[in-house]
Amino acid sequence: MDSKLGLILQSFNTRYSQCVREALHELPDNFTITDPSISGHPIVFASQGFLKMSGYFQEEVIGQNGKIFRGPKTNRRTVMEIREAIREERGIQINLLNYRKDGTPFWMLFHMSPVFGKEDGRVIHFVAVQVPITRKQRNGGVSLSEDGSGLNEIVFGSCRKEVGSDSLLELGRVLSLDSGSKVSDIEETCEASDFEKRRAAAAFSNILSVLTHYSELTGRLVCGKRCSVPGAGYISSSLNISLGRIKQSFVLIDPHLPGMPIVYASDAFLKLTGYDRHEILGLNFRVLNGVDTATSTFHQIMESIQTEQACTVRILSYRLILSHFQCLLKNDIVSIMSKYTCLITVSERTKVHFGIVFTCHQFVMPLAR
Repeated sequence: MDSKLGLILQSFNTRYSQCVREALHELPDNFTITDPSISGHPIVFASQGFLKMSGYFQEEVIGQNGKIFRGPKTNRRTVMEIREAIREERGIQINLLNYRKDGTPFWMLFHMSPVFGKEDGRVIHFVAVQVPITRKQRNGGVSLSEDGSGLNEIVFGSCRKEVGSDSLLELGRVLSLDSGSKVSDIEETCEASDFEKRRAAAAFSNILSVLTHYSELTGRLVCGKRCSVPGAGYISSSLNISLGRIKQSFVLIDPHLPGMPIVYASDAFLKLTGYDRHEILGLNFRVLNGVDTATSTFHQIMESIQTEQACTVRILSYRLILSHFQCLLKNDIVSIMSKYTCLITVSERTKVHFGIVFTCHQFVMPLAR
């Protein structure tokens, strides 16, 4: 978990200046920021408003996936629509039923948009704004709103009854205007108002302004729209998330690009080698070579990739901290289409001078453009 938290810190530190978290915490909105390049697509930032609304502490949320907020009555079709938006790297605004830490269900308007790297058009983060959905009481009383106060943050929509929860008994005490009834249900397919939709869009705009400003200070600018077309070797967010489910240490290499660069590096690989993701992407695998790495062995690997032949070799490689480790690299070919990438899987099996086993597979996988 420590290595994952390190990647989460890098998610912000390599893109924005150090004051960005403080500036984001000053915003009054409920929102989270996630990083699709890290295994599990975890939350890397949660606003104070979101923590108050959900009932979680920050340390309970950071590093977790958004699925921890789902419950038995969360609409699976809605979740699939959100996943589809992530896959297509586009924004989405949809009504969503989520659950607090104490199990209380609540309705909100979920407004998610990607944040792109200006220099290469890659998706850097997804920002998800959560705006409470309000309704008016049936007796014409004041509107009820999930603003973190008085109502224990219960949200309703003016729709048909569907979801029941005993945990809403406290709301019956709060709703003194209708003391004769116990509110023990919330309602389905709630629709957010135009005001709530505008509020969500304005919140994202404010968040993006903060991220843009603090990215300018590092020279690694971000923007709300894709400012450039991703180049060759680009790995889409959905593929990043899928690859992140693989816990082994590995990289993807595109042999059709000049220099055969690394186009994806797993979290475990980064932990093993000591590199940050932004330091390793775009480099040739020879970056792991050192003074005692056998040149003939490395050339044998390169030749096997170019000729699409399998090979197994033992090679001495180096971590970023300049310690070295022994590797066994095995190269297999699976031919499916004309375009392929090279997958190198690393697992700690033998330890001879930090010995590990490298298994290299060449396989066909069209890269998203």
